[in-house]
Amino acid sequence: MTLQITNIAKLYPNGVQALRDITLTIPKGMYGLLGPNGAGKSTLMRILATLQEPDTGSIYLDSLDVLNQKEAVRQTLGYLPQEFGVYPQAKAEDLLDYFAVLKGITNRSARKEVVTALLKQTNLWEKRRQKLGNFSGGMKQRFGVAVALLGNPKLLIVDEPTAGLDPAERVRFLNLLSELGENSVVLLSTHIVEDVRELCPRMAIIHKGQILQEAEPLKAMAELQGRIWRRMVEKSKLPEMEQEYQIISTKLLGGQTVVHIYSEEAPGNNFEAITPDLEDVYFATMAGHTAYYKPVAP
Repeated sequence: MTLQITNIAKLYPNGVQALRDITLTIPKGMYGLLGPNGAGKSTLMRILATLQEPDTGSIYLDSLDVLNQKEAVRQTLGYLPQEFGVYPQAKAEDLLDYFAVLKGITNRSARKEVVTALLKQTNLWEKRRQKLGNFSGGMKQRFGVAVALLGNPKLLIVDEPTAGLDPAERVRFLNLLSELGENSVVLLSTHIVEDVRELCPRMAIIHKGQILQEAEPLKAMAELQGRIWRRMVEKSKLPEMEQEYQIISTKLLGGQTVVHIYSEEAPGNNFEAITPDLEDVYFATMAGHTAYYKPVAP
């Protein structure tokens, strides 16, 4: 099972070039699409979900033409958008049963079996008779996954799924997602580096509609070894440091500023070498300090 995206481009009427010749080969399993808000992630997700047309390019899910066989794609697609509405007065079990009918599961006993299994899989069985309006944010997200999993989709798209979740709900949700990549292509679109680090054996970094990096997270971190350096400084020193070093990120810690810089040689001046993490890969890539991505021909 492979999702092949080739030369996808999208220009909006207001002149915004949302996507620029996106080419990716996405295998079965969890795949992370990482980038800041406005990078083009949601546009690409909507195109893959057959909700929007690109200007150019092609997309195939194995032999299925995603752009020209939309109805067939929708039969094997699960989609959890960044924002989705629920009927607040509906009970979880009843609404999931309704969506199952819309998905074509018309046999009552088969539908009951599917609904029960999905509510248990998403850890909502004990809340099945509770109204959705009383669900927490994480519970609503898990209900969205249950809806997306109807029909055993071959392609599952989740767009910014952990935004706004508290830490406990985020862990529950990520544990659920980690179970879903065994038989499907699961595309996780997010701006949260930790989500990709914890879930995805492959990822791409997107910015301003372009793929800047496509890699295995562990290999990408290894390739930065010896090039990321750290030092704690006073905030007032930052403008001076920006003139002298290639700063990729800063964060506050204990009232001081921790500065990470990119340098292929030891910068001296009390900087210490650190083991790069995926956040360093992300910021170094965004700053242009990794090789530009060259897609492999399908």
